[in-house]
Amino acid sequence: MGTKCKTILFEKVLFAIIIYFIFSTTNTTKALDTSCASQPDLTIIPIYGKCSPFKPTPGPWPDTIINMASKDPARLNYLASLVARKKPISSAPIASGQAFNIGGYVVRARLGTPGQLMFMVFDTSTDEAWVPCTGCTSCPSTSSPFSPTASATYGGSITCSATKCYQARGAQTCPRDPGATSACTFNQSYGGAMVSATLVQDSISLARETISNYAFGCVNSVSGGSIPAQGLLGLGRGPLSFISQSLSLYKGVFSYCLPSFRSYYFSGSLKLGRSGQPRRIQTTPLLRNPRRPSLYYVNLTGVSVGRVRVPVPREFLVFNQYTGSGTIIDSGTVITRFVQPVYNAIRDEFRRQVKGPFSSLGAFDTCFQKTYEKLAPIIKLHFEGMDLKLPYENSLIHSSSGSLACLAMAAAPNNVNSMLNVIANLQQQNLRILFDIVNNKVGIARELCN
Repeated sequence: MGTKCKTILFEKVLFAIIIYFIFSTTNTTKALDTSCASQPDLTIIPIYGKCSPFKPTPGPWPDTIINMASKDPARLNYLASLVARKKPISSAPIASGQAFNIGGYVVRARLGTPGQLMFMVFDTSTDEAWVPCTGCTSCPSTSSPFSPTASATYGGSITCSATKCYQARGAQTCPRDPGATSACTFNQSYGGAMVSATLVQDSISLARETISNYAFGCVNSVSGGSIPAQGLLGLGRGPLSFISQSLSLYKGVFSYCLPSFRSYYFSGSLKLGRSGQPRRIQTTPLLRNPRRPSLYYVNLTGVSVGRVRVPVPREFLVFNQYTGSGTIIDSGTVITRFVQPVYNAIRDEFRRQVKGPFSSLGAFDTCFQKTYEKLAPIIKLHFEGMDLKLPYENSLIHSSSGSLACLAMAAAPNNVNSMLNVIANLQQQNLRILFDIVNNKVGIARELCN
């Protein structure tokens, strides 16, 4: 075969090979396109895979991986930004009133702008707050009164026709004389004293936050007894309580830990809002009495002394909104009071186990030599869904000489509260007491805050 023929044959073969590859590549691409289009909608593919619409930058595949990995630091910064930030805890220090010669507990508050420091007694069974103001008649001489004129945020008095005035316990009706003052005034009894005050507005700070336009009483005069030297902070459930007026901020949640009476420091705390509250805490339902709406009622179902469940007729424990009977948790009462039949049953079982002899000391009728203290049984309070075991420091109190130990409980007084069991602050010391008025529950957990 000549050279020319060989050249023509080579060209034909080469042309055939090129045509083959063209058709082969076209058919493969069509097959690939068909396979990608037929995949389910939720198929996960690599960002630079054959079915991905994104194409890698030209170059070796390891360089593509290195380029993608270079974006990781920015990704990690983004992930770090998603970490839930802990909300700051809103907490105010609490001290025993012993340092101020009163039986309750005090919390530091600041009224007005700039804040005027007040050591206010807090009370879970009272709604209104009130403080002695400049010019008050017969207010404690040791107090530093609140000065409205020194506050840049003082909002003046609330009118007697305002809703808040109607909500104040003891509010006076508007005078008929058109020329008379229209300021809202109220009279309240507290601890044997009569307090006369004008309902005013100003800012208040207990913790980190400031509550604007807080309604409280500016005390004008006191008669018949003494009052807390720097006022009262109501933490009840009514509309004028601090908890209700700060509902949008703290969501109706607060708790406190009361230090022992022997502690003269602000070692206790009042925590406001959900942040910082115990995660594991036993709870019991919070009951509401429309006739006594300020009180924190709970369902006490029984009491045990040692291993003995004290037999108590149910009617002396059951909650009854019409008679006011039942059990409340109160920060202002010093020792727990049970209605007479309940207390008698507890006391008699306690005496049976300790075996005496017994004597009386003030309000306590079951006192014994401290040497027998090791015989004293543990007292346990049974609530709906929760049991509270009282340590000895919460159930016994000692004489000043230290020779006697007494059961730190008593019978309810024979008055309007004779049907009410009151869990008092001595039995609450070194416990975290949590109140949630929105979800209607009370929680209790052990916490040392001396």
